Amino acid sequence: MATDLSRIRNIGISAHIDSGKTTLTERILFYTAKIHAIHEVRGKDGVGATMDSMDLERERGITIQSAATYCTWDDNQINIIDTPGHVDFTIEVERALRVLDGAILVLCGVAGVQSQSITVDRQMRRYNVPRLAFVNKLDRQGANPYRVAGQLREKLKLNAVMVQIPIGAEEKLEGVIDLVGMKAFYFEGDMGKTILEKEIPADYAEKAAEYREKLLDAVSMFDDELAMLFLEGQDVPEELLKRVIRKATIARDLCPVFCGTAYKNKGVQKLLDGVIDYLPSPLDVNFAGLDIDEDEAKVTMTSDPNKPFVGLAFKLQDGKYGQLTYMRVYQGTLKKGDFIINSRDRRKVKVGRLVRMHSDQMEDIDESSCGDIVAMFGIDCNSGDTFCDPSIRYSMTSMFVPDPVISYMITTKDSSSANNLTKAIQRFSREDPTFRVSADPETGETIVAGMGELHLEVYIERMRREYGVPVETSPPRVAYRETVNKRADFNYTHKKQTGGSGQYGRVAGFMEAGEPGTQYEFVDDITGGSIPREFISACDKGFKSMVEKGMLIGVPVTGVRVTINDGSSHAVDSSDIAFQEAARGAWRDAYKRSAPVILEPIMKVEVEGPAEFTGNIISTVNQRRGMIIGSTEEDGFARIEADVPLAEMFGYSMVLRSATQGKAEFSMEFARYERVPNNVAEDLIAKYEKEKAAR
Repeated sequence: MATDLSRIRNIGISAHIDSGKTTLTERILFYTAKIHAIHEVRGKDGVGATMDSMDLERERGITIQSAATYCTWDDNQINIIDTPGHVDFTIEVERALRVLDGAILVLCGVAGVQSQSITVDRQMRRYNVPRLAFVNKLDRQGANPYRVAGQLREKLKLNAVMVQIPIGAEEKLEGVIDLVGMKAFYFEGDMGKTILEKEIPADYAEKAAEYREKLLDAVSMFDDELAMLFLEGQDVPEELLKRVIRKATIARDLCPVFCGTAYKNKGVQKLLDGVIDYLPSPLDVNFAGLDIDEDEAKVTMTSDPNKPFVGLAFKLQDGKYGQLTYMRVYQGTLKKGDFIINSRDRRKVKVGRLVRMHSDQMEDIDESSCGDIVAMFGIDCNSGDTFCDPSIRYSMTSMFVPDPVISYMITTKDSSSANNLTKAIQRFSREDPTFRVSADPETGETIVAGMGELHLEVYIERMRREYGVPVETSPPRVAYRETVNKRADFNYTHKKQTGGSGQYGRVAGFMEAGEPGTQYEFVDDITGGSIPREFISACDKGFKSMVEKGMLIGVPVTGVRVTINDGSSHAVDSSDIAFQEAARGAWRDAYKRSAPVILEPIMKVEVEGPAEFTGNIISTVNQRRGMIIGSTEEDGFARIEADVPLAEMFGYSMVLRSATQGKAEFSMEFARYERVPNNVAEDLIAKYEKEKAAR
């Protein structure tokens, strides 16, 4: 175990799907001698990449779960999390970036900045994660790292600066030129393991000098000494240049750009050098949290092994030995046999078994220190829980969890499998916060919701394989929403007289559209005590209970603000229940007059394929109520960006394949909610009424 914290790097590898993340990770593990043979993502040997340990990952050739591993490079310990590229598994990227200190943003040298590259960059910004960019696949036809670096500046607004340029291009790619040390590097021998350092080839001297100048110009903004040397035309020492690049990268003011091809084994070792040289160690980062015992006062944690222990459980996974809890240690030291507390519920637990992960393999360890990413067995907790030394009670800030956009109704005809289905659902919803499960309140049927078709298909297939449950699914259901379209006043009295004391409550006010992005907002504007203070929360509770199910098609209501400004009560007959019922009646009365409308999820869709199929691609989008946002064409390669309703995207992959001879691919992610057209709304309402009548 590394004790020198300055020699630890916690990094993630993130990118758009099929940019080569897992292939890059495989090469990193090989060159650091963590593995002794390279297996490809879609390898003919049937083994599959080391980090794709799940059968489904190997069959589909994609990463579904983030996987943790560690390796050593030049006496530095690197903890790595390889994350999925598909947007359906975006929670895996969220939780990885939440606990990492730095990241490598991998980009395809041909496609450049793609839709998921933009999403990943946004996630890195959310957690203030410094990053390096690695332009991969430079052996492919049409690869252009200079164009990709320009896209990083234009599309992602990063201060992207090339610290390397390639020697050769496409199939003639030979190596890279390091613009910091001004040397050429070639990767020879078995799997590129032999690195040859040479002088820069004469025919690249001018280009190297040009990009070295650009590098110095960009970096001179962050250091006066370097700026002075640069302006006076003097040589800038390599160590000074590295130090300033590191400082600017950690401050997220600079994004160094590296080049290579992981598949053809060129440039990976120099990227590892860049990870050590430019990405932060745990000592370079301070971590914010809340002290629960001090009214949630903000506290700053530092990577000090002698301070009380603080760790964040960021990922849960069920294995053959029980629940595996992945944890980032932020402060202090954690030892086998220690007692720690869960800050959320104050429960004390004993650390029975502590392991370090290498994909699905594990190595038992006796202790871990701040900066480590480890796993524990037998700890009952939720994803996002903070664990502490019993002497303190800190809570780390939680990760962002997006809302699901699609749902299936699932059933199993085999009654003996119902118990296993329950176990599978409980496990998957604990492991993945974006996999939500609920019961239809009227039919009692089980509904699973997630981030996309692929997301839910993977979990349904896992139910079949891992739990032997013959699951049947209904057609996909879109996560529609309802909202109000205009202000509607209400003045409603709930009066009920039975034997003994009755129920009385009157509420008055209005309902209107709320702030964008909010679901429900309650405004108390009562003056003069027309509604006693003790019943205000009952009014709020009553209104809030109605948000769960709108009156048009029975879906949740969003973007609504309810204000109460008058009312009355009775000395004997008023109660919490009476005012809750009054609020519900007021809602029903006002909602009908608020011109309610149905909202549907709009997806940002990006389609990429040969330019000769541009017309066909646009046609497939237009047929799906899509709106073309942009279209670019470069080197015979077209990219079309569009906004398309999710309801129209089911089965799109088959249509796209047939329209482009299987040569185009697409990705999509949730963008926003928008009002559905009137004819679609009428169909949805008619369908809902028909289903309601059939129950």
